[in-house]
Amino acid sequence: MKTIGMLGGMSWESTSNYYKAINEGVKIALGGLHSAKICMYSVDFDEIEKLQHQANWRRTAEILSKAAMSVEAGGADFLIICTNTMHKVAAEISSKISIPILHIADATADQLQQDNVKCVGLLGTKFTMEQDFYKGRLTENYNIQVLIPEPDEREIVHQVIYSELCLGKIVESSRSKFLKIIENLHANGAEAIVLGCTEIALLIQQQHTSVPLYDTTDIHASAAVKLALL
Repeated sequence: MKTIGMLGGMSWESTSNYYKAINEGVKIALGGLHSAKICMYSVDFDEIEKLQHQANWRRTAEILSKAAMSVEAGGADFLIICTNTMHKVAAEISSKISIPILHIADATADQLQQDNVKCVGLLGTKFTMEQDFYKGRLTENYNIQVLIPEPDEREIVHQVIYSELCLGKIVESSRSKFLKIIENLHANGAEAIVLGCTEIALLIQQQHTSVPLYDTTDIHASAAVKLALL
C-alpha cells in the first residue's frame, strides 16, 4: 500500500471527511483491521483565508509548498490537496516536490466522463467559480462544459462557505438558497452539479435534490484510495 500525502486544514471540517472517507475506502477494499497509510500536514486556515482574499496567491503557494515538502519527507508516495480552491497553486506546489499530485479536477472529470456527463454546473468559492484554473481544466482537458451561477448567486455561495460551512455551521435557509441555485443551473442545461468546494457536501447531499451531485471530496478520496492500492 502506498502512503497518501494530505495537505489539509482548508478547512479542517472537510479534511476530517477526507480522512474518514479514505480510511473507510481502504477498509472496504482490504477488510479486517486495515486502514490507510497517511502522512498529513494540516495548515492554519485563518492564515490561508486572509491571503486568498488579499489575492496573495504567491504567499499561499509558498506556505503550501513548504507543507508539501514536509509531507514528502514524511514518506508520502503521492499528494492530495484537500481543497478545490488551492489547486490554483497546484503547479507551484508540484514544482517543489518530486512526488505526483492527484489533482481534484482530474479525479472529478474522470468520474464525469465515466458517467457520460458533458455539461455541469459548478459551485464553489468565487475563486473556483470565476477563475479558470478549475473550470478551464475541465473544459480544455476533458471537453466538459461548465456553467456557473449568476453573480449574486456566486456571492451567496461564497459567503455561506466561509461564514458558515468552514465553521461547521449548517443553516437550513442556506440549504434552500443552494437548492434554488442548483435548480437554476439545471434549468440552464447543467446535467449535474459539481460540488467544487470540499465543504459544500456538509450542507447539500443527494437526498436534497433530484439533480445529480458530484461531491469532489468523496471523488478525490476514492481516487486516492485506488491509487494507494495499485
